[in-house]
Amino acid sequence: MKICILMGSPRPKGNTAALLAPVKEELEKMGHTWTEFDLYEKHIEPCIACRHCQKDWSKFGCVHRDDMQEIFDAVLDCDFLLLATPIYSLYCTPPMKAALDRLVYGMNKYYGETWGPSLWEGKPVALLATCGYPLEKAVDLLDEGIRRYCKHSKLTYVGAIAARQRKYGENFMTEDVTAQARAFALRLDAAMKAASKNTEEGDNE
Repeated sequence: MKICILMGSPRPKGNTAALLAPVKEELEKMGHTWTEFDLYEKHIEPCIACRHCQKDWSKFGCVHRDDMQEIFDAVLDCDFLLLATPIYSLYCTPPMKAALDRLVYGMNKYYGETWGPSLWEGKPVALLATCGYPLEKAVDLLDEGIRRYCKHSKLTYVGAIAARQRKYGENFMTEDVTAQARAFALRLDAAMKAASKNTEEGDNE
């Protein structure tokens, strides 16, 4: 199955990439493929809530001419969306937030003169996060935010994996963290299979 990964870290070889690596390795072993977008390398304008995207329910329809159309197409086409980001000021990084804002308008046609559909309804979503603070104080707000984001968008939130580096120079990818990442990949695989089964059952009704 096809996975779309939105990478929100400014460091290509940082902790977020390190935590993501065994997840991708396990998913590849299971036969899944992925497309990954380095959001810091993309031109992503902030949403201006102009609602131009609400005029046509068949497409993204954004007034900005940047890299979000490519990301929108990949997210719409994928079987699973994985958000990977470090925690900055208790939430995701700026390009990740900009991408999420643009997607929530472009995908959800709720904000025009009449109520429209969610173009990505039912799609499974998961969060992978890294931080320096204790997990219960660093990841809880983002986890809850993505949970509500998914509920609003009629997405299926699978859950999150998070790992902490207490201080610079400390070994981040311990055996325990690596094992957790591989187990997380199994959760994603199960979620994709469940979503595919539900889609097939819906098509047969």
